[in-house]
Amino acid sequence: MKIQGSAYRLAAIKADASLLAVVVVWGITFVVVKNALTDIGVFSFLAIRFCIAFIFLAIVFWRKLPQINRSTLKAAGIISIFLFAGYAFQTLGLIYTTASNSGFITGMSVIMVPCFYIMLTRKRPGIGAVAGVCLAVSGLALLTLDNYNFSLNYGDLLTFFCAISFALHIICVGIFAPKLDAQLLTLLQIGLTTFICGIVSIAFEPPLLAQNFTPEVWQALLITAIPATALAYLIQNTMQKFTTPVHTAIIFAGEPVFAALAGIYFLGESLSIQQGIGCILILVGTLVNEILPDHGVRHECLAQK
Repeated sequence: MKIQGSAYRLAAIKADASLLAVVVVWGITFVVVKNALTDIGVFSFLAIRFCIAFIFLAIVFWRKLPQINRSTLKAAGIISIFLFAGYAFQTLGLIYTTASNSGFITGMSVIMVPCFYIMLTRKRPGIGAVAGVCLAVSGLALLTLDNYNFSLNYGDLLTFFCAISFALHIICVGIFAPKLDAQLLTLLQIGLTTFICGIVSIAFEPPLLAQNFTPEVWQALLITAIPATALAYLIQNTMQKFTTPVHTAIIFAGEPVFAALAGIYFLGESLSIQQGIGCILILVGTLVNEILPDHGVRHECLAQK
């Protein structure tokens, strides 16, 4: 059934609003995760976080488990590889580079998504998407780079692969989500990511029983597992059926904005004038992306539903 007219616009607005809500949650939970990772290994934390999310989704959608087929399992496997790679490269990159470089390079996925989108679909994003990308990238530079002090190192190369991974994750969700059951796709994606994180944590980190499960760790797990993982990726897999990967990437570029605002509220941090302007540019880029025409790209996306 095709979506047309006002129904098309309503579906597009609902999709972008839902994805923005996901970004807000990710930004707020960044503070909690940052505090927790001082007490537990990164991949051990991720393995438990994704495992709790998987169990939650399995309980909610257990009736759909018999419907798992090869196509959904294959798609979930591809998506989970890029999702894990994004987290892994970002974490390893942080060992060798600065937080500001990491934040900026990771945000470069907002540029990579349109490039991959053009190569895969042969469709040029509309003027709204192009303007939104430019504003978002400019805002990211102002928000994350300290007085433009940017120098490349080994950690930056690893983080670059992180940006590629997250960009491909968004692209793959955009390809597979419209064709498959979003609930099963989310369930399998999170389950397979749990498995990969678990294998890596066993290989490179101390046993779980030897790690320090402080109240901060349990708090972070409870907060991130369901709202920021199970529900967040369920929303992404569901709502990317009604918007393009380029729109999704621009919206996701707002994560550091909400992370910064959470830092101000919960940790008493402050923003410089430069960083404040960066936040504004990212938010304006998101609004421009909504207001300016997209030459029917999103209409084509919705008309296929």
